[in-house]
Amino acid sequence: QVQLVESGGGLVQPGGSLRLSCTASGTIFRINVMGWYRQAPGKQRDMVATITRDGSTNHADSVKGRFAISRDNAKNTVYLQMNSLKPEDTGVYFCNAHSLGWEYSYWGQGTQVTVSS
Repeated sequence: QVQLVESGGGLVQPGGSLRLSCTASGTIFRINVMGWYRQAPGKQRDMVATITRDGSTNHADSVKGRFAISRDNAKNTVYLQMNSLKPEDTGVYFCNAHSLGWEYSYWGQGTQVTVSS
């Protein structure tokens, strides 16, 4: 089993910044990809950004140029730096960790991000 603990959500004004963190523990050797997914009220959960163990990243088009995912393998932690936040970025952000073929997939409990004036 892998446990994921997220932190860093909160309320921020439009144009502001937040940094999310997610630390993995447990059977982490199974994990290759870590990432962040967002779920707005009444909508499906969508990928925001992912990063592989060797540092290859993928960002959703809606966040390119504003968000940046990074990873510290020594700390088993993934980060999401969110800049120039917009109201449409509001939602619950979930950390995910999975093996390359998704044989193993784990989710964090989610952290709320609210962008509002």
